[in-house]
Amino acid sequence: MSYHRMAEVYDRLMEDAPYTDWVSWTKEVMAQHHPAANKILDLGCGTGEITTRLADSYQMTGVDLSEDMLAIAANKDKHHQIQWLLQDISQLNGLSDYDAVISFCDVMNYIVKEEQLLSVFKNAYTALQSNGLFLFDVHSMEHIANDLIDQTFAEVYDDLSYIWFCDQGEEQGTVEHDLTFFVKNGEVFERFDETHYQKGYSIDFLKEQLRQVGFNILAIHSDFSYESSIEGDRLFFICQKV
Repeated sequence: MSYHRMAEVYDRLMEDAPYTDWVSWTKEVMAQHHPAANKILDLGCGTGEITTRLADSYQMTGVDLSEDMLAIAANKDKHHQIQWLLQDISQLNGLSDYDAVISFCDVMNYIVKEEQLLSVFKNAYTALQSNGLFLFDVHSMEHIANDLIDQTFAEVYDDLSYIWFCDQGEEQGTVEHDLTFFVKNGEVFERFDETHYQKGYSIDFLKEQLRQVGFNILAIHSDFSYESSIEGDRLFFICQKV
């Protein structure tokens, strides 16, 4: 998913996102399953909030399809030497020998074509060293059905407001996000609109695709838990290249 003008306001909208939880969970999983890991590839890194925080402990590379998001990420990177790459994660080139590949904040749900999702999994596998870890999260199907579809969200700030409609997509388990923003520009508010699409995938389908690529699925966690669980809004897959 390539964000357009939304990149301008993304960090404002995500101020309450649990970035600390993503970072802590990643470090705990790495310590448990690959304590010698050093080099990590972040797929769909966005504005680099997770990437830059992990850069205190690891050598990081961030990849995203949005040039605007990467420009914001690079501007935050004042104390590390993070490599920022403009690439489509379903068509990665020249990336290998990573100890881990991560992809969080439901990046995989933005891959709405099954063949592209399989390509992303293959690219993650190729980018890893033997025994490397692939960590990613997805919305659970229950969360999509119960908490997203047919819901409306809105916020109003002094210089920014938005309204966000979540509608059922053409296929079961898909979501169409229609967003309208009003951003203050001088003395007036400027409106812009974006439409984003997401797709939910069943646990069984994801397992099948991952195993087809060659991954060993070590565990599935939910909602930043450190124990195995498939009950929750956000599911975390821990996979290993064999």
